[in-house]
Amino acid sequence: MAFRARGWRPPPPPLLLLLLWVTGQAAPVAGLGLGSDTELQIERRFVPDECPRTVRSGDFVRYHYVGTFPDGQKFDSSYDRDSTFNVFVGKGQLIVGMDQALVGMCVNERRFVKIPPTLAYGSEGVSGVIPPNSVLHFDVLLMDIWNAEDQVQIHTYFKPPSCPRTIQVSDFVRYHYNGTFLDGTLFDSSHNRMKTYDTYVGIGWLIPGMDKGLLGMCVGEKRVITIPPFLAYGEGGDGKDIPGQASLVFDVALLDLHNPKDGISIENKVVPENCERRSQSGDFLRYHYNGTLLDGTFFDSSYSRNRTFDTYIGQGYVIAGMDEGLLGVCIGEKRRIVVPPHLGYGEEGRGNIPGSAVLVFDIHVIDFHNPADSISVTSHYKPPDCSVLSKKGDYLKYHYNASLLDGTLLDSTWNLGKTYNIVLGSGQVVLGMDMGLREMCVGEKRTVIIPPHLGYGEAGVGKQQSLSREYIQNVAISHHLHLHIFVSCCHVLLDVCEGLPAFAFALHSSRGDPSKHESDHGPLQDSDPAEAPPAPGEKNSGGIAHKALSVLLARTQTLFCSGPGVAFPAAESQGLSCPFSLQFSEYIHAQVASGKGKLAPGFDAEMIVKNMFTNQDRNGDGKVVAEEFKLKDQEAKHDEL
Repeated sequence: MAFRARGWRPPPPPLLLLLLWVTGQAAPVAGLGLGSDTELQIERRFVPDECPRTVRSGDFVRYHYVGTFPDGQKFDSSYDRDSTFNVFVGKGQLIVGMDQALVGMCVNERRFVKIPPTLAYGSEGVSGVIPPNSVLHFDVLLMDIWNAEDQVQIHTYFKPPSCPRTIQVSDFVRYHYNGTFLDGTLFDSSHNRMKTYDTYVGIGWLIPGMDKGLLGMCVGEKRVITIPPFLAYGEGGDGKDIPGQASLVFDVALLDLHNPKDGISIENKVVPENCERRSQSGDFLRYHYNGTLLDGTFFDSSYSRNRTFDTYIGQGYVIAGMDEGLLGVCIGEKRRIVVPPHLGYGEEGRGNIPGSAVLVFDIHVIDFHNPADSISVTSHYKPPDCSVLSKKGDYLKYHYNASLLDGTLLDSTWNLGKTYNIVLGSGQVVLGMDMGLREMCVGEKRTVIIPPHLGYGEAGVGKQQSLSREYIQNVAISHHLHLHIFVSCCHVLLDVCEGLPAFAFALHSSRGDPSKHESDHGPLQDSDPAEAPPAPGEKNSGGIAHKALSVLLARTQTLFCSGPGVAFPAAESQGLSCPFSLQFSEYIHAQVASGKGKLAPGFDAEMIVKNMFTNQDRNGDGKVVAEEFKLKDQEAKHDEL
């Protein structure tokens, strides 16, 4: 090292050696000088491309050196001690030649210096170390430079276009950094640990220089913060990787920022013009979202799963910030909800969400309802004559378009080119649809909105279930159904006889006197009932034989029979014989074909006929005789009760 370590002009050799020992600087070893050299010589062997600052008198420097005599013999080296030489320049703490040689140097510059005896230890030398009149050679590498007047230096090299908020005192931040000395030597990095550094700012948790250097940063900003040692770890260093009197350089990227007093923030992106209702506590919501951290790092998305996130709000089913942020939304609304960590996943984090992370959710509300909701019916058109209204037991033919509340089309009878035909109150459609079709006129058009609990509920409709003959893919759980309905035919069953067997067949005779009939008859279907599609919301039930038999058997003057040796006059007059149940089936189909009766739409015709025959064959002998051909209410005993 260059001498006069804490020095004055060279004192007598014993005193100089004592000073060097006290200050921790090693004394040079003996060597021969060249008395003929009289001038200071400086050779700049390496100069860095960037040199923002050079040494001036009064600066404090840290440098490495190797000291030799002109013959190459080494008398001292800072490298051997694995420590830089640290000293003020121009304050008499160095020999004159070294004081002069350091001025104008850049950090990382390397100089070769020849110092004559007159600018070194002169004619006295250092006893046992440096002979009198010795020329000294120093190979110097400058590592650090600072001044007592220095402050924290900030260089921002990237700033995001949008900076809605900057770091203030008491904010909590998450940032990555690389820590180096002024010469670029790395001493620490959060990137190497793959974990951000998380801390409060301005309350003494950081070194003073970093507390100052972080203030005013935006999330996404990148800056270089240069800190002099008296605002860092001072003379003692950190006791591990950072030596005393070291300037520190931190390359910082801010990822996250919040304050413990923060609440959620909401930014409305899209708000529908028509918002009839806003969500409230207790509602069940279906929404899509993209979840990111504050710096844009993605952590989750419902879109990637191709399925909405479905939950109750205001009841603790989601994090507190989302519970609050989802209140007051409209169906179709898009908003951004920013959730501070104390209203999110806190200090621990969850999964790929780090601790103390601010969360950003971009949401799109698809649907919501309340368990107390009923159906919503809006009539768009009613014909002038609207005196007859549909009710339970009526046979309806109607067209519909079915969609979700966000407009996703599910099904349409218009695409199939035929109406859908049902009997109201027969359980052929979901409850909400049954309710929505009541009190309609022929020709009326209305929109029916069905909440999930009156539609498909939490189970939804799978890929192999259908709203119509066409399969509908992925009708998710808890959907509202949104149906546009046009009733094209509405027939009313009048004077239904109590206690009649629930067979889906009505028979009438063109030769009989209608005034003598004990009951009127259901409408004839004008197309193959097996081709009629199930209604939107049709229940996925295996009990077709029971639920299908919804149009009551009417008593008429025409009788039918089955079984060997049995023939009623009415059957004989039509040229029919009825030896077996097969003839019974043929007879029923003949009546339907001739327009004298109808089978309920949408169900297996043979199953209906079979149940009719079985029900009339009271004793189970495969025959239907006159005594057995009775209505239920004419029998003495009602077995079904």
